[in-house]
Formats: sequence, C-alpha cells, structure tokens
Amino acid sequence: MQTVRLFGHWIHGSIRIILHGGILYWCWTLLLLALVGMGGVSYAHQLQEGLITTSMRDQVSWGFYIGNFTFLVGVAAAAVTLVVPAYIYGWKPIKEIVVYGEMMAVTAITCCALFVVVDIGHPERFWHLIPGPGILNVPSSLLGWDVIALNSYLLLNFVIVTYLLFNLFRRHHPNQKIYMTLVWISIPAAIAIHTVTAFLYSGLVARPFWNSAILAPRFIVSAFCSGPALMLVIMQLMQRFTTFHIRREAIWKIAELMTYFMGFNLFLLCAEVFKDYYSDTGHLVHMRYMFNGVGDHDAIVPWMWSAVSCSVIAFLIFLSRKRRENLLWLNLGCTLVFFGVYLEKSMGMVIPGMTPDTLGEIYEYVPSWNEIRVSLGILALGALIYTWMVRIATPILHDEFHFDDGKATHPPLGTKSRAGGT
Repeated sequence: MQTVRLFGHWIHGSIRIILHGGILYWCWTLLLLALVGMGGVSYAHQLQEGLITTSMRDQVSWGFYIGNFTFLVGVAAAAVTLVVPAYIYGWKPIKEIVVYGEMMAVTAITCCALFVVVDIGHPERFWHLIPGPGILNVPSSLLGWDVIALNSYLLLNFVIVTYLLFNLFRRHHPNQKIYMTLVWISIPAAIAIHTVTAFLYSGLVARPFWNSAILAPRFIVSAFCSGPALMLVIMQLMQRFTTFHIRREAIWKIAELMTYFMGFNLFLLCAEVFKDYYSDTGHLVHMRYMFNGVGDHDAIVPWMWSAVSCSVIAFLIFLSRKRRENLLWLNLGCTLVFFGVYLEKSMGMVIPGMTPDTLGEIYEYVPSWNEIRVSLGILALGALIYTWMVRIATPILHDEFHFDDGKATHPPLGTKSRAGGT
C-alpha cells in the first residue's frame, strides 16, 4: 500500500512538472499540440473517406506510413548502442545518459504502432490479431512475430525506465538482479525487432528487390547510424536549453561507434548494388528505377542520390577524429547521416520494391498532403511524449524531484532548472 501511495505522489508530481514551464517550453509544447491536432483532423478525414485520401494504390500498397514505420523501428533499436558500452563494458560517461536512449526507444515504438494503425483501412479490426477473440497465427505469420517483438520491446523499455526512475524518486537503489536482467534482455530484443521487420520484407519472394539475405544486417547497421545521430543532436539541444549535462567523452565515443556502423552500412549497400548491376538480370529494373529511372519514370532518383551523397559525406566527416570531435562538424555529420538513412530506408526501401509491380506496371507514388499531415501529427506526438519524459526524468536523475520526509520535493518551477523550464 505504501508503494502505491508513493507511486501516486510520483504521478502527481510528474503532472505538475509537465504543466509548468517557461515561455520557450510552452511555445514548443503548443506547436507540437497544434501539429498533433492537424494530424488528428487529417486522420479523421482519412477514416471518413478511406485510404483513397492517400496516394497508395493497388500497385503501391505500402507508402509513406510504412516507410516511417520501418525507419523508426531502427531508431528504437539504436538504444542498444548506449546499453552495450554502458553496461557490458561499464563505461560511466555513457551509463549516465543511457536512460534517455531507452526513453527514445519507448517513443519510437509508440510512433511505429501509430503508423501501422493509420496504414490500416479498418483499424477497428485489429482485434483479429489478439489471441483469444482473434488468431495471432504464430509461428507461421511473420506479421505475428513482428507484433510480438515490437510490443515486447515497448513494454520492456517502459518497465526499465519506470522501474529506474520510480526507485530513484524514492531514493532507493534499484535491485540490480531485476534491473540488469531487464537490461540484458533488451539487447537481443533490440536486434530482434529490426531483424523481424527486415524478414517481413525479405520473406516476400514476389518482391525481388527485398528478397535478400543481407537485408536484416543492412537494417541493423543503418539503425545504429541514424538512431545515435538523432540522440546526439537531441542531447545537445537539451544541454543548450536546460541544465542537462552530457560529458564530451560520451559524445566522442558514440560518434566513434557511428563511424564503424556507417562504413559497414555503405559496404552492404555497395554489395547489393554490385549484385544487381553485375548480374544484370530482369530484377535489375528495381535498382535501375531507384538510381537511374525507368524511361520517363525518375521521380525518386534525385532523392536516392541525395541519400547516398548524405551518407558518404557524413562517413568522410566522421572518419576523421579531429572533425568528429568538433561540434560543428559533428552536428553536420549527424544531420547528414540521419537524412541519408531516412531517405534510403523509408521511401528508398519501400517504393523501389513495389515499382514496377509484379505485372510490370509502373505507378509513381508520391505521398499525398493528407498522408504528410497525418505523419507530422504522429511524429509531433512522439516529440511531445519524449519532451514530457525528459522533463520528468532529468530532475529525478539530478535528485531535484524525490520523496523525502513524507512528502515529494519538486524542482523549481517556472524558472530555468534541470527539469527544462526557462
């Protein structure tokens, strides 16, 4: 009963922190809420009119929604790039920030689930996947495995974050047997979520562009590039606008790890390109559509060359220790690798796999404005969730928000504090 009361104090204090902040915090929050509202209205329009409001058709039945889903699964899996050096090698500078990576995983998987929901024409039929009233169809269905992997990873990271922060709020040390067991499980779980997602693609034998044995490794190493790049930029912004602190040694180590993964990612891409162009079979048409265009159909070509250029330039920047340990070059490299992987792994993965279709017809897909507005709403909701989690976690980690002497002690509200108010 005492634990339940303490949990209630924690929830009450967390809500109080979220509802207080300076003008910068409220401008950011209201902007995100406006985008969420816009996305909600657009999704209501989609529910009323159907998926005809999107640009998806029979030829291209996966589009912007599934592209974002695929990319964000990688962002969620990238939390392991902090967990491994922090807990396996016991590197303290990264251990201090690993909880922010786990919160990023929670946010990303939440957005993934929402992108799947908006991609379903009748989301109310989702109950067919629930064992009991419906059939999950495991082990036969890869979709069933993906549902299990993603939801398990979401639950796992949510429990890790909640367990750690609640114990710190109570000024208790987390039980290391429980906590470390969960952390160790999260490592293979992170690999599993992107592996199963890759298998969803590569298992479709009628889509030769995806039917590749190295698709899963490509997904994983690209995730270990884009996810840390996003986290580095966000943590620097947190350090700029709050009193959150990240050690420079942690930044440089994450950047070094990204360099290795970027090199491997480019190598695997080159291997795929070589296989298709050198063999010159009929399946080359998908790669040609991606990089050269087919006839007059070349809408995606500039985006794909932009993706490759961003990734190569970012790799060259990070290859030099002097440049990657310069914050200006570091942030430029992070931005380039993020957009490079985003373009390659979202639209660059989905669209060429379906163009031309199995009958050889070419339909050039470009997301509709309704799809873009719905997607912005989901991404804004993710940003809002992460903002709130950071505002709650930061003062707890700095011992400004805790339960002591029978009452909860809160950080200063309305002024610049470790909670992020300005």
